[in-house]
Order: sequence, then C-alpha cells, then structure tokens
Amino acid sequence: MEELYGGFAQRARDLADKADPFTKRRLLELAKQYDLKGRGSSYPRTPAPRATPPTVLFSGAGEA
Repeated sequence: MEELYGGFAQRARDLADKADPFTKRRLLELAKQYDLKGRGSSYPRTPAPRATPPTVLFSGAGEA
C-alpha cells in the first residue's frame, strides 16, 4: 500500500508544479495526506467535535 499512496503523492506533486497558487497549495496538502496514509498513520478526516456552549448563558432574572 505504501507504494500505491507514494505514487499518488508524487503525481499530486507533479501536477502542483504546473498549477496556479491556489491549486498548488491544495495538491501539496493532498500529497502530504497520501504520504501519511502510506506510512500507516491515521490522518483525521473530520475535525474534532467542538465544545458546545452552555444552554443557559445567564443565570437569574433579567430584562427581556
């Protein structure tokens, strides 16, 4: 599997050489993810859940 992902990473880098700055940045990030995958690292695909705010922001009576 390492060779497969390594090939994908190299292909993304090759494409990045010919791309505009925005696309280049995205392709290089993709190559980094493939490198991590190839090494067996668990790359988080979804961000960690955010802390939820308290349901009651103020305690006690107040003006509406």
